[in-house]
Amino acid sequence: MATMNRFCWYELRTTDTGAAQAFYADVVGFQIRDTPGGSLFFRGDRPVAGCSPLPERAAARGAPAHWLGHIGVRDVEGLSRRILAQGGEQLGPTRTLEGGATRMILRDPFGSVLALVSPNHEVSTGVVVWHDLNTRDQAHAWALYSDLFGWKATETVDLGPELGTYAKFAWDETGASVGGIVGSARLPHVHPHWLFYFHVEDLDEALAKVRSRGGKVLAPRQLPSGDRVAVCDDPQGAAFALHASAMRA
Repeated sequence: MATMNRFCWYELRTTDTGAAQAFYADVVGFQIRDTPGGSLFFRGDRPVAGCSPLPERAAARGAPAHWLGHIGVRDVEGLSRRILAQGGEQLGPTRTLEGGATRMILRDPFGSVLALVSPNHEVSTGVVVWHDLNTRDQAHAWALYSDLFGWKATETVDLGPELGTYAKFAWDETGASVGGIVGSARLPHVHPHWLFYFHVEDLDEALAKVRSRGGKVLAPRQLPSGDRVAVCDDPQGAAFALHASAMRA
C-alpha cells in the first residue's frame, strides 16, 4: 500500500521506451520487466518505477519526456480539488490503474507536475533518495505542499544571490530531510519541475555511461556531507539526478 502524504512511486513518461529502458538499466542498474499494466523498472525482486510512452495529449501540449512523481493520499478527489482551487490544473481524466488504484495528474499552481494516487498503489522503496522542487514561487509553493501533505521544514541553506535560499523538508516531524525547495525565478532556463535523485555506487562511472549513451550532465558537486550529486538529462530529455555516498566519493 502507498505510504501516505509522500512520494511513493515514480513513472518515466518518455518518447522512446526501449531506448530509455536500456539507458536506465545501464546507468542506474534497473532491470526491466513487462507486466499486464505496462513496463516496470526493478531492483532485485522489487518494482521501483514505471516506464510508459509520453501521452500524445501531453506531447501535443509541449510536454517533454519527464519523470512523474506520485504522492500517496487517502482522498485523491478531495486533495485535487484543493489544488485546483488554488490555481492548479488537472491534466487529463482521473484514471483507475492496474490493481484498482485511483490516480489524478495535476499541474500545481506554480507549474510543476505531480500525480496523486490512492493507497492501494504499488510502493517504490529506496530508489529515489532526494526530491527537489524547482519553482518560481518558493514561499507559496512550500505553503501549499506543507498544508496539503503535512511536510515539515527542517533546514534553510543560503545558496547566494542567484538562487536565494534552499528550504529542506521532511515528510513529517519525526523524520530526516528528504528533499528541498529552491526558487528558480532568476533562472529562466529552469522550468518548474520535481527533480528526483537516484542512488548509484560510483558517480563517475555512472556519469560516463550517461555521456556515452547520449545524455547530458551538469558539473557534479560535492555536498557538505561529502556525498556527490549531478543533475542530468537522459537522451530523450527527461531530467533526473544521480547521488553517490561519501564513501565512494
